[in-house]
Amino acid sequence: MVSTNATVAEPVSWELARRVAVQALRLAPILEGDTRRAFAADIDEAAFRAQSLVEATTGLVSVAGPPNAVVVDRLGWVDANIASFRRLLNPLAEKLAERPRLMPAISSPAGAAVSGAEVGLVLAWLSSRVLGQYDLFAGGDDGGDAVYFVAPNIMGIERRHAFPPQEFRLWIAIHELTHRAQFTGVPWMREYFLGLVERGTMLSPPDGKTIMAGLLQGVEEIRSGRNPLADGGIVSLLASAEQLETLHEAQALMSLLEGHSDVVMSSAATAEIPGAKRFARVLSERRTSTKGLAKLLQQFIGIDAKLRQYEEGEHFVEAVQAEGGDELLAKVWSRQEFLPTLEEIREPSDWIARTAGATSQLS
Repeated sequence: MVSTNATVAEPVSWELARRVAVQALRLAPILEGDTRRAFAADIDEAAFRAQSLVEATTGLVSVAGPPNAVVVDRLGWVDANIASFRRLLNPLAEKLAERPRLMPAISSPAGAAVSGAEVGLVLAWLSSRVLGQYDLFAGGDDGGDAVYFVAPNIMGIERRHAFPPQEFRLWIAIHELTHRAQFTGVPWMREYFLGLVERGTMLSPPDGKTIMAGLLQGVEEIRSGRNPLADGGIVSLLASAEQLETLHEAQALMSLLEGHSDVVMSSAATAEIPGAKRFARVLSERRTSTKGLAKLLQQFIGIDAKLRQYEEGEHFVEAVQAEGGDELLAKVWSRQEFLPTLEEIREPSDWIARTAGATSQLS
């Protein structure tokens, strides 16, 4: 875990977050011994094979070398994400140290403890659902990345649905290695993403007036028969106009990246993975089958909005490819200005028209 200056008051008590997660996961399955070693060997092979398939399918070649496939259990996944979140929030912690009166409620020990408990509970719950994850920040300030595979979750699904392990693990690896190609094969993507994160963490929290307006808007949405948490959870409901602009830019990027990864996972797997269509169907049902309190939690923290990112992003990529094939889609990666907005993700024809006009002006 990355160390921070002792004088910097962090906005989240990461130690408490981990203690809460440990308690919540005390009965979670773990993998040990020969089973873990065999799984790790399979994953190493799947990751190397997936990288080749992704490069051949997308034309995006990672400059970061061979993939670093890391097998974790649920608590290991929580630890990895706490480390990454801590790195991402370091600039905010430093800002709070320089201007402690800027956000006293967030930077106070009590506020950090509340945030830590919330983060720990959410990460523990998410750890039961995640199969794989690409971590751009695994190496900290020294660089380096990792692709995590949550072994108990993957093996649990394989047993439950009688999935062929080698096929399913390769299929999951293709999705995560596509994310790696997006961030390490597109020269400007990493810095653009970091810029979004910095903008998001440096914005001041909403004041009382903004919060009240958001809550009143939520009441009106409910009265109109709409879900006020549908577009991004509680964050989008209470965000200021400036925060909402950054949030929408981030949502557009994640929709593109997730949708593209799903499309690549399907196209690259055609010959290699006979069960790919069944895998996709089962996981789609798994994404949408949550009910009750868990469903409310998904909506509250924005997971439902993230699930729609897969669908909207996949629709965008397929529409662009239908219009101009891989050559047109390649424009997305050529320049930051060619990234789609959230509106263009939902109306691909608008992006096609805009980029065609921009290309004409450049030629």
